[in-house]
Amino acid sequence: MFDHLYFSLKPYMNKSTIRIGTRGSKLALYQANLVKTKLQEVYPDKTFEIVIISTKGDKILDVALSKIGDKGLFTKELEHALFNDEVDMCVHSLKDLPTVFPDGAQLGAILKRAEYKDAWVSKEGLLLERMTEEHTVATSSLRRKAQVHRINPKVKVVDIRGNVDTRLKKMNDGHCDAMVMAGAGLIRLGYNDVITKLFDPQYFVSACGQGAIAIEIRENDTAIDEVVKKLHCETSYQQITAERSFLNELEGGCQIPVGAYASIEGEELHLLGIVAMPDGSKELKSELCGKVCEAETIGRKLAQQMIEAGGDKILEKVRTLNNQ
Repeated sequence: MFDHLYFSLKPYMNKSTIRIGTRGSKLALYQANLVKTKLQEVYPDKTFEIVIISTKGDKILDVALSKIGDKGLFTKELEHALFNDEVDMCVHSLKDLPTVFPDGAQLGAILKRAEYKDAWVSKEGLLLERMTEEHTVATSSLRRKAQVHRINPKVKVVDIRGNVDTRLKKMNDGHCDAMVMAGAGLIRLGYNDVITKLFDPQYFVSACGQGAIAIEIRENDTAIDEVVKKLHCETSYQQITAERSFLNELEGGCQIPVGAYASIEGEELHLLGIVAMPDGSKELKSELCGKVCEAETIGRKLAQQMIEAGGDKILEKVRTLNNQ
């Protein structure tokens, strides 16, 4: 929670420059500049400026994410800048956003979702299923670790931190034989050629919100809300709503081994979810369908089904392990 009182809104639509807050990584800057370009196309008479904010997650690179704690790890400093009137909006990878916004902030828009699948990146094109105990796979995600172990319990799984370029260099320098990474990030940065394969979510379930870009704004900031809603994709929003409702009901975060993917066909939404132990020793997977307009309810109901099947016991064990 933030210790602040919401101040009176300035007439943002009359401001000469509208400021877009972002992290400073190459991927974050790509996403922020994508938002800037799209807004500039809609509002050619406005000036949009990128403001770089360093976050806790950018500074701590020698500790596994699951050991740091993920509440606002890549977002809190950006939100402080938003509340301090240093920026007018924040651009995030949606999967980094906690499922509950702090007081005074709200979701402004979700752009049309890009690639949502996880990517398998291997130095020699070796597939996960064919690896032996001599091979090492790197990932910073407990969700990915769990699924790697489930598919191939022989391989060794190690942590890896850093931006996309840093991780690729570490792999090529011998840190690991392969990695699991977000397909969207690699594709956005032009690294399509390093992707050995993209995992089907039925086989390897993605992170909640993966592939989506979110714009966060101040609550009740009607002027900026009017600006960013021109970029909003309602279909992507309904998908994300189901996934984040599932995650929120499980009281999970991006460093808890929980995954979900929602697909939409016509008026029907299909949600697939998993809860797993990081070592792959136990995994619960379930699915639920319903109307698109009931996206939030579908997510909550699927989570409740998982809890009744023992998912809460798995997450309790994971949280205990993370705190050791």
